[in-house]
Amino acid sequence: MPKIGLISDTHGFLHPKVFDYFKDCNEIWHAGDFGTLELSDRLAAFKPLRGVYGNIDGQDIRIVHPLHNRFEIEGMNVWMTHIGGYPGHYNPKIKTELTEKTPDIFICGHSHILRVISDKKLKNMLCINPGAAGNHGFHKAKTIIRFEINDRKISNMQAIELNG
Repeated sequence: MPKIGLISDTHGFLHPKVFDYFKDCNEIWHAGDFGTLELSDRLAAFKPLRGVYGNIDGQDIRIVHPLHNRFEIEGMNVWMTHIGGYPGHYNPKIKTELTEKTPDIFICGHSHILRVISDKKLKNMLCINPGAAGNHGFHKAKTIIRFEINDRKISNMQAIELNG
């Protein structure tokens, strides 16, 4: 039963409480806009890291992290990308593939809006955006998400606000 720490849109700032909140996680997933390769390296040194690059990330990050990251974990298909959208408002560049190869979990960042929603039209695909954990952007709160995957189900999901 892996425990996942999900973060996005750090824009070069890594709140110190992330390490406390993710200490019991087996993996960290970053949905893009790392901001610096050093931030990616710090997360990867702490826990196994899966990530995608975002629109603000430079070539150094794009060499390490792909635009799209599709993988399977505990029998669940996951697709992580930075600019993905949400039900009824998907990025047109990926909408067809989402329909043809629907994952169980679709993760994106970019909007800085924390959102967890099922898409009833796409096999109840779970769409997750952890919001933004960095200092740059219009968001008022820095947020991350923790959850577990057990027997092809998400459980114990927590949206966490990082103060300070």
